[in-house]
Amino acid sequence: MELIDWTDFAKVELRVGRIVQALPFPEARRPAYILHVDFGAEIGVKKSSAQVTHLYQPETLLGKLVVGVVNFPKKQIGPLQSECLITGFHNAQGEVALCVPDRDVPLGAKLL
Repeated sequence: MELIDWTDFAKVELRVGRIVQALPFPEARRPAYILHVDFGAEIGVKKSSAQVTHLYQPETLLGKLVVGVVNFPKKQIGPLQSECLITGFHNAQGEVALCVPDRDVPLGAKLL
């Protein structure tokens, strides 16, 4: 594991957002959804591809708080231009579980 210092970590904008739309993404190479995530007034709504289809249905994602990296460059994923990276962890079966706050926090709040 490569060690980083605080200034490296401080550059990563990990922010809380709320999923406002979750759509199937049939053009993705691996099963995924297109998520529209509201990061609050300062950042706005950003789109992302998320490979979370094994553990979530689109309707169960609506309104869920998530943690996303909002300062990566945009990335083209098939026909989608992803604007952020939604974070998660692989479980024992290799399925992605979303990284979520366990309490209600303001949209756009930065991970400290």
